Amino acid sequence: MSGYGEFGSSLRDLPRLRQTRRGRVSSWDRTGGNTDNMRVEPGECRELADIAGPGVITHIWCTVAVDHVGKPAELEGDYLRRLVLKITWDDSRHPAVLVPLGDFFGMGHGRSGNFASAPLQMSPQDGKGFNCWFAMPFAGRARFELISEMSVKPVTFYYYIDYETYGEADPELGYFHAQWRRQNPTDGVEQGNQSNEEFLFGGTNTDGAGNYVLLEAEGRGHYVGTVLNVHNLRQTTDWNWYGEGDDMFFIDGEPWPPRLHGTGTEDYFNTAWCPTQQYQAPYHGLTIPGGPNWSGQVSYYRFHVEDPVVFGKSIKVTIEHGHANKRSDDVSSVAYWYQTLPALPVTLAPVGDRLVRPL
Repeated sequence: MSGYGEFGSSLRDLPRLRQTRRGRVSSWDRTGGNTDNMRVEPGECRELADIAGPGVITHIWCTVAVDHVGKPAELEGDYLRRLVLKITWDDSRHPAVLVPLGDFFGMGHGRSGNFASAPLQMSPQDGKGFNCWFAMPFAGRARFELISEMSVKPVTFYYYIDYETYGEADPELGYFHAQWRRQNPTDGVEQGNQSNEEFLFGGTNTDGAGNYVLLEAEGRGHYVGTVLNVHNLRQTTDWNWYGEGDDMFFIDGEPWPPRLHGTGTEDYFNTAWCPTQQYQAPYHGLTIPGGPNWSGQVSYYRFHVEDPVVFGKSIKVTIEHGHANKRSDDVSSVAYWYQTLPALPVTLAPVGDRLVRPL
């Protein structure tokens, strides 16, 4: 078998003949019956796949159901934050992916809903079918695990992990990584005597030091996108836009101002003028637009598929929480990137710090 191949995945490239071998690990019933799932108990960590390389993960599909029999539903309604996807490459000491299940597949706040982007999708019914098409090459080994931090309920988990194997590893292929973060609430300021306009638009930020951090990585690689979630915590009848936060990318230790400096939250996510409408496109979207006056929960995605942000030694991806970091909202995110190994350890907050704030 040949190597990874000098081809893409576009319709134009489909006729190109290849010499890879296709494989799949799934939850099919080994007895030949129809119990095509894995039952995962509270506190359990189950291995989903352990695949020998060289190879590449080409697609992941999964869905999950919570056991409602005899257990109060309200105790486990945030199961998409209590279930964690863990991926480890090549016997590394640390996982490269350690993300709550729902957030990994593109929507925050422990929610699901129908949407379609190029790399991530949630499909009917009501977004319960999760799909990932990020290519994930590996040289020696790919290990997938599902961690349940449910308190009382087991879950029923169905999955496919599709992959290809080939003859030799390509040293110029990066390893896929994803990390979840949260600041609840962000470190803002009191409005005090400021008018609403001064509070939302006034002040300066000349160093980016207080920005919300989406990603800090060291090594060689490229950042390929994020899911950003905001729970608007400001209670007011005044104009209550949560955005105005500029994105700032600090590459290879560069000083402020960075080469990549944006103009506002909705601008980085390729929308405009304080959007209130749900929208989805291949590389950007607003899956949860919030309620009246931008209240409640919001979730965006932006994927750098055509425009990855390359770094040679390090990267720090940040965004203001409100102009000049004045707002104090519940902000969480998933960052996706590729890089060389070893990498800085990917960590995850304890389950109590991941649970969804009630509306």
